Amino acid sequence: MLSSATQSNRTIATSTQGSTLADVLERVLDKGIVIAGDISVSVGSTELLSIRIRLLISSVDKAKEMGINWWESDPFLSTQSRQLTESNQKLLERVESLETELRSLRAAPELHLET
Repeated sequence: MLSSATQSNRTIATSTQGSTLADVLERVLDKGIVIAGDISVSVGSTELLSIRIRLLISSVDKAKEMGINWWESDPFLSTQSRQLTESNQKLLERVESLETELRSLRAAPELHLET
């Protein structure tokens, strides 16, 4: 019977033995991975629905290296974009209010001042 120390020395190293989920994830994020697929629903020869799926998994640094940075301007992901969207909405409301006031002033009869 072999002791546990001897048994651990006799194990055979395989390519999957040293790969933990963290190692695999690190490699995927470092290199990037693309998953692509098409789904089509048809009845007879009539296509009812067509879906194209393109998925890119990578680190932020790798995505920026590839020229992908949409999250920087997405109002749901960026605080600055969210603030700009809110500011823009307020400005649109002010412009609409001023235009309404201007229309009402133009429609009102002219005031005559007595001297």
